[in-house]
Amino acid sequence: MKTLQITGYGKIENNLAFAEVNIPKVGNNDILIEIHAASVNPIDYKIVEGALKRAIKLTFPTPIGYDVSGIVIKKGEDVTDFELNDEVFARVPRERNGTFAEYIAVDSSVVAKKPNNLNFVEAASIPLVGLTTIQVFEKANMKSGDKVLIHAGSGGIGTFAIQYAKSKGAYVYTTTSTKNVDWIKNLGADRVIDYKKENYLDIVKDIDIVYDTLGKNYTIDAFKVIKSGGKVISIIGELDDETAKELGLNSFIRFLLSLKRMKITKQAKKKSAMYKFVLMQPNASQLDDITVLIEKQSLKPIIDKVFDLDKAIDALLYLKEGRAKGKVVIKMK
Repeated sequence: MKTLQITGYGKIENNLAFAEVNIPKVGNNDILIEIHAASVNPIDYKIVEGALKRAIKLTFPTPIGYDVSGIVIKKGEDVTDFELNDEVFARVPRERNGTFAEYIAVDSSVVAKKPNNLNFVEAASIPLVGLTTIQVFEKANMKSGDKVLIHAGSGGIGTFAIQYAKSKGAYVYTTTSTKNVDWIKNLGADRVIDYKKENYLDIVKDIDIVYDTLGKNYTIDAFKVIKSGGKVISIIGELDDETAKELGLNSFIRFLLSLKRMKITKQAKKKSAMYKFVLMQPNASQLDDITVLIEKQSLKPIIDKVFDLDKAIDALLYLKEGRAKGKVVIKMK
């Protein structure tokens, strides 16, 4: 089968190559998915560039890609939740990744049946951004009436998170550029801040939750806009100690990380606030919850651009440009 592989760390265009490999074998609890589509996420190109070397150890060549939708064509003898020809979607585990390919074998426990009202391209766009958002807001214990700031509202995470937060009754602030303001309003955001004309720090005050998708100074500034006792949940900022332990990092590295997040720790203490880095985990039950919202039309996928498998490297380069409105998807079938 055809698959895209990472051949080393560095520039995207120099460290990815297609290869022909055997179709994966199926274990007792696995299903073999004929891949119809796979979406592209920032973690994919960041892994290639070496940004996650400390957390994710690779042996080259290694596969790439986490989001998938497709059809079950084979299953292990202990699999009871799926039948052949079932249409499914998933965010596959890190140790079983490789969705930029024609087939993938994955433990059936992380797979869910695809929403009936989505095609494969739309379904592939959902798992990573959907699961990340659910797990962020669960960690923040978001409830109806909470005021939430979601940066980069026009991106893959932002477009999903706005819709999800609104479906749960939150009041949503978001940031975007001038050309996207009306479009983001139509997604349901209550206050869309045009960052080219307005400073969100002048507008957002005493809110409950910041969904930090940008990191760096945005993480620090999040504590300026939350209320006392508020919550800053990050998917890109510095690791908190609990997450570092979950990743198996040793005490010396955790000490170095504690130094890196000193500003965050100081700001969180001033506001009696919670800071947490969320490392998303595959979860079929949460995908089922998303399916319910999609089939009720409370959520809809937002697709920016679709590439064929042989243009997967171009898809990664395009996503890295940072101009995508919604998700970038690779189509195999």
